[in-house]
Amino acid sequence: MKKIFLLVFFPLGLAAQQSGKVYSMIHTIDIQTKKIDTIWQGMAHYEAPNWSKDGTHLLLNRDGKIYSKSLLHNADFKELNTGFADKCNNDHGISPDGKWLAISHSPVVDNSNGKAIRKSVVYVLPIGGGVPRRVTAGSPSYWHGWSADSKTLAYCAERNGEYDVYTISIDGGEERRLTTEKGLDDGPEYSPDGKTIYYNSYADGSMEIWRMDADGKNKKQLTNDAYSNWFAHPSPDGKWIVFISYLQDQQQQHPFGRDVKLRLMELKSGKISDLSPVFFGGQGTINVPSWSPDSKKVAFVSYGRN
Repeated sequence: MKKIFLLVFFPLGLAAQQSGKVYSMIHTIDIQTKKIDTIWQGMAHYEAPNWSKDGTHLLLNRDGKIYSKSLLHNADFKELNTGFADKCNNDHGISPDGKWLAISHSPVVDNSNGKAIRKSVVYVLPIGGGVPRRVTAGSPSYWHGWSADSKTLAYCAERNGEYDVYTISIDGGEERRLTTEKGLDDGPEYSPDGKTIYYNSYADGSMEIWRMDADGKNKKQLTNDAYSNWFAHPSPDGKWIVFISYLQDQQQQHPFGRDVKLRLMELKSGKISDLSPVFFGGQGTINVPSWSPDSKKVAFVSYGRN
């Protein structure tokens, strides 16, 4: 591993992403020293690292598949068997008990006009790979969080033109809507004790980090600043949340290829500090839970800039 400075090391950019060629850099960052280590870099569009429960590897998506990357040695990426699910997006994550992986795969939902329409659906499969089992009947649905007992999933879904936060049993069945405010509500993730859900919302006219009880009650806004703030991930020890901030207002979007930084909130005091310098990222950087099991580091992805 080697330390790099994100402000200066970006050889490619948005035009490359749009043409299907992306220079990705997979990093870890220490929350105390802010030291950044680069795990891998090269021409491939990797997104959304999950840190394994044993701390040995990361799971990421690329070109519709899920891959494992070792943190212990310089091994190549290993594709996870996800059966028929070959259109996985960057909303995936490992259950607290380490037995399951939730994925968001986009099957064909309408082919009536001769043009296949795909929408994201949430599935679960064994952590070692296997045939995914569909959980959400409705689509689009994008997974974001596991409950502490590994029995419930939290996700963002569009129903009747509104994107809101929902929960559902891993066995499927009826989904429960937790947000009803106008505007996008996204990125729900449970606290380690399962009592709270952190999420980002446009309820006040800007994208901010919010918190609510696991049943949707007692909603509270946690950020209020000039940034567009997305994807709050609580640390396993319950002391911090890390989230991504766009330097310029993106309204209700979280696009690829923008100037962003990672920020850290100490939950006890509510104090927010910069974790990373500004870098080129956004969509794909830190969409899903990416803390190390010991709460000392966070994994993320940056991208090339022209």
